[in-house]
Amino acid sequence: MEPIGTRDSMVWSVAALALVGCGGAPPVVEAGPPIANSNPARIVMAHPLPPLDGAHLAVTVVEVHYGPGGSSKPHRHPCPVVGYVIEGTYRSQVQGAAETTYTADQSFYESPDAVHLVSANASAERPVRFLAVFTCDRDTPLSVAEPHDSVLPRP
Repeated sequence: MEPIGTRDSMVWSVAALALVGCGGAPPVVEAGPPIANSNPARIVMAHPLPPLDGAHLAVTVVEVHYGPGGSSKPHRHPCPVVGYVIEGTYRSQVQGAAETTYTADQSFYESPDAVHLVSANASAERPVRFLAVFTCDRDTPLSVAEPHDSVLPRP
């Protein structure tokens, strides 16, 4: 396994910048074969971004690590996020959607301000590690805690 900060971070930083620079990114694309036989690169995912203020863009790459059975409390991200699972199995659920499980080499997109009801390691024995690439167009925290009452189903 390569240390983080080399290939994985560089690939995601370049991918995020490419998506931002595209203005109108193509629709979601699943992982595919290498782009060319002599090129080891492949498109892992593409997803259109919401309108952003191009004069104030910043990309931040965060490595998230949950130990066995680990999770975070409900939260949201004010900016769009692209995630890529490096190792382990990650469980995620945003309000109004079904829970989804992602394994190593899978990617996902999170819309701005979507409330995360579940962000957890799916395994009680092994850690999970993933990259979260935030594309922000303003100075804002990357994560905001959600008050408990705001994530409960309404009667």
